[in-house]
Amino acid sequence: MEKEDQAQEQSLSSVRICRLFNWKYQIWKKHLMLHALFRPAGCKLGKGWSRDTMENFYHKLKAETDAWRLSDVNENFKVCPSYPEKIIVPLSCSDNSLKRAAAFRQGRRFPVLSYYHSRTRSVLLRSAQPLVGPNHHFSEDDENLLNAALMGQSHGFIIDVRYEQEAKQARSSGGGTENKDRYPRWSILYRSLERGQALQRSLTRLVGTCYETYMGRNHWLSNLQASQWLSHIKEALSLAGLAAECIEREGTCVLVHGEEGANNTLLVTSLAQLILSPDCRTMVGYQELIEHEWLQAGHPFQLRCARSGWAQGRFKQESPNFLLFLDCCWQLTRQFPMSMEFNEELLCTLASHAYSSEYGTFLCNNEKERNSYKVREKTHSLWGILNNFKQRKHLVNPVYERNPLAIWPSVAPQSIQLWEGFFLRYLVSTEHKERSWQRTWELVGKDPC
Repeated sequence: MEKEDQAQEQSLSSVRICRLFNWKYQIWKKHLMLHALFRPAGCKLGKGWSRDTMENFYHKLKAETDAWRLSDVNENFKVCPSYPEKIIVPLSCSDNSLKRAAAFRQGRRFPVLSYYHSRTRSVLLRSAQPLVGPNHHFSEDDENLLNAALMGQSHGFIIDVRYEQEAKQARSSGGGTENKDRYPRWSILYRSLERGQALQRSLTRLVGTCYETYMGRNHWLSNLQASQWLSHIKEALSLAGLAAECIEREGTCVLVHGEEGANNTLLVTSLAQLILSPDCRTMVGYQELIEHEWLQAGHPFQLRCARSGWAQGRFKQESPNFLLFLDCCWQLTRQFPMSMEFNEELLCTLASHAYSSEYGTFLCNNEKERNSYKVREKTHSLWGILNNFKQRKHLVNPVYERNPLAIWPSVAPQSIQLWEGFFLRYLVSTEHKERSWQRTWELVGKDPC
């Protein structure tokens, strides 16, 4: 009877949490349909939406190199519906050649610039898989685009975030990977990351384990390992570290793609930038990273974050790629406690709002949909609230010191830990963390208020 009572209590707890997330989501969806305006105190409509645009990103790049240009080939989203209207491409590539190259990539997501590394003058690119197909199609425009991206370097790496066999099998359905004979200056590395429903099931098993508080410690740890969530973190950090190593230590250009180029591809490119760039580790830079590499890059938040890991129902296109990214970021903040200007509270806030939010930042699947539904005109931006002084003071790391060096994450078993502050936040009291946070501010001689 005692075990039945404990199981019933655990089930009720999960149901309550599920109702909390789904209730907030339904309320927000109703607000959007009715064009109701949520008006948070101290925030005006339109505040926070003017993030670092592609134009500003290009102006920073132009100060470093003149080998790239800002193209409006995707004006009105007519070439690629999931890309922003303006993208950065090699100077030597014309808009007509970009259109032809887009036809050779799934979803028309042709290779675009993601990051420029000043010290080695190497670049990080991202795209979707090439449409090689069973007849071994090719595109000279796509080949010229990638060769131009090398900027005089003799060699580059293509990191395919799938198994080699999986990439080859994709040819039967019209996809595939680059032909080595057509891309002799590029070496292909296959490093698979879990995705889609398999990743969603891993999150579901993790959440179920976290709330099975009645079982013994050994059994609980065994279930935690069986969820494989920590293994996915290890693989993501390892692959991001590989991409960063190619750029920082080898001085070579890197192209990352999977199938669609909007899920694990963005996970790798954003983590690689966090490893390499001290600017991405600041409060402003981290927000710009999410804006540029997730929101504007076309990660389909509406499809991938349709329901939380606590929900009992499932949609086929759900996948917690963004949550995995935030978990990897938390691992970095724990391994390098002085290198990040933001703290765990910001990561928890972003994770919550990605699934259920009163703000419009994570609505829709891409910039085209946000423009179509006039999200900026009808909703408030989450960034506007987070950058408010009263809110921002709780999101800042009191011991932050700018670290100009790359931060190389450890993926040893003892280095990867469960993100208790998020996954156990309904079970574990945060009072000790709040006291510790306040005491830290006092020790460093600052007042967070």
